[in-house]
Amino acid sequence: MRKALALLLVAFPAAAEVPPDRAAELEHLVLQDCGSCHGLTRKGGLGSALTPDALAHADAEGLALIILDGVPGTAMPPWRPLITEEEAIWIADYLKKD
Repeated sequence: MRKALALLLVAFPAAAEVPPDRAAELEHLVLQDCGSCHGLTRKGGLGSALTPDALAHADAEGLALIILDGVPGTAMPPWRPLITEEEAIWIADYLKKD
């Protein structure tokens, strides 16, 4: 378990930095693409709620892995083909703070 956590900490930067234009694109992706399953207000739908309160228990790195690799057996698809690890961390941080 500790080895896996150490690998996560090495794999992802502490705070993701994305250019402002890409951040705007990622915000749009969250609102439209994530919102189509998680609700446009992110309070839940087909997918679970993605509000800061609902995600308070989760760490950004774990959320980023879910974003990147999806959840097998559910409707949550992997986004790794479309976004980078740094962008997934940015999205996770955005969801936790927004």
